[in-house]
Amino acid sequence: MEKTGKIGLALSGGGARGIAHIGVIKALQEHGIEADVVSGTSAGSIIATWYAAGLSVDQMLEIVADSSLYKAFKIVVPNTGLTSLIYLKERLAKVIETDDFAGLKKPTFITVSNLNKGRLEIKNSGPLFDVVMASCSIPLIFKPVEITGETLVDGGLFCNLPAEPLSEIADYVIGIDVMPAMEVQNKSLKGWLGIAIRCFELSVHANSISQTKFCDELIKVEGVVKYHPFQFNKYQEITQLGYDATIKRIDQIKADLKERNLL
Repeated sequence: MEKTGKIGLALSGGGARGIAHIGVIKALQEHGIEADVVSGTSAGSIIATWYAAGLSVDQMLEIVADSSLYKAFKIVVPNTGLTSLIYLKERLAKVIETDDFAGLKKPTFITVSNLNKGRLEIKNSGPLFDVVMASCSIPLIFKPVEITGETLVDGGLFCNLPAEPLSEIADYVIGIDVMPAMEVQNKSLKGWLGIAIRCFELSVHANSISQTKFCDELIKVEGVVKYHPFQFNKYQEITQLGYDATIKRIDQIKADLKERNLL
């Protein structure tokens, strides 16, 4: 695809750690930087969708502060063994008018993993809410989402930092990684849930490495490692970490954008 002279923002997955993306957006906007195209995986797909729909930082934080968001991701072990994310879909419908990518104000790319075909898929058109729900469906924890007869799960299984699709159309891509490498203690590996989350985190970190080459700027929000992927009640602290990490790099980002006549 022909490059458009635009800025791309790639938001990684990371559960509650993805709330840091809101802080990133706040810092960029305070310095006059707006992304023209966005991409997201898992939690990053939610923030990317909100941003592309035109929600302000304050509106995003208001949604996160609502305990119902926690309810959307609350892990319960029902008889089927997996938790449904249908409540997330209902929350999306309350703040976004049209269940279609075409209703967004910015071109948006969302990753999902197709279990039938064993491959990554990048969605940027058609029905929106089911795609976001699928992108957030962590394997073994949340129910897969069936779309057009195929079973889809979290895009982080194959690509947790979706920078490559943006590199094809944007002149400057900012990648935000909220799943940096980390060591864990044995107490974190107790039970099926702890082991499942840890295995998925390792897979996510491994597949993110290859995506960094498509980023002109990579912001790693290191401080998020101390927060559990479902620790939504710490949203204010996590948002601040994203803001602080971006402010540390903002002078370089602005210099790069000015050099390319993008700011």
